[in-house]
Amino acid sequence: MLEITPVQAFADNYIWVLRSPPDLRVTVVDPGDEDPVLEYLSKEGLRLGAILITHHHGDHTGGIRGLLEAYPGTPVFGPSNERIPAIGERLKEGDCVRPPGLDQALQVLDVPGHTAGHIAYLAEGALFCGDTLFAAGCGRVFGGTLEELHASLPRIAGLPADTRIYCAHEYTLANLGFARWVEPDSPALEAREALERARRAAGVPTVPSRLGDELASNPFLRTAVPEVRRAAEAYAGRLLKREAEVFAALRTWKDTEYD
Repeated sequence: MLEITPVQAFADNYIWVLRSPPDLRVTVVDPGDEDPVLEYLSKEGLRLGAILITHHHGDHTGGIRGLLEAYPGTPVFGPSNERIPAIGERLKEGDCVRPPGLDQALQVLDVPGHTAGHIAYLAEGALFCGDTLFAAGCGRVFGGTLEELHASLPRIAGLPADTRIYCAHEYTLANLGFARWVEPDSPALEAREALERARRAAGVPTVPSRLGDELASNPFLRTAVPEVRRAAEAYAGRLLKREAEVFAALRTWKDTEYD
């Protein structure tokens, strides 16, 4: 059984800690800062077994060096198509990895767009997707292309609806604000926003989210929905014939007028 715990870093990052009890070794996903991880391990009496990286940005990799200093020889897994010197085992689409201490393997998916070599890790019922897909949103394009990101998202959307989406940031309420621009009359969005506001008021993370809820309320996964297409066309000022065009208009709209 895989236990998954969030460790907060910076203002809004989540470092995911994976463990299969009773083994005391844990795997950490995207440690942008070593200090909160080391504090967590010390407090819980655990030790580092492996590091998984989704992409090269510093808020996902900045803690690798400090963790390796504290736990020399720890294996570091990451994308084969990104320049991350600390990675010892480079992964690509179709690979499977079973980090020391975990009782199950994780499947690797290529999900470029946010960056050119971004990957995700799929465990049983859980997807660790870095910055490709967020709760109610998706990542900006840095290094990849809009076309790549648009192609990556349907791969995630095709997973079982009860898949839990472990993204790396607490952006949900802001993302829902933009989603309400796109679908202002959506009952699903109204209900989700009320739920997520209550969670944040209680100090509870809004992630992981459930893929089925993303399909019902995340505009970047709803480019085939007529209401979403019409909103994108209103912003673009022209008809949009392909879903990729709808996606590009939505991402540009959010980048230039919302964020």
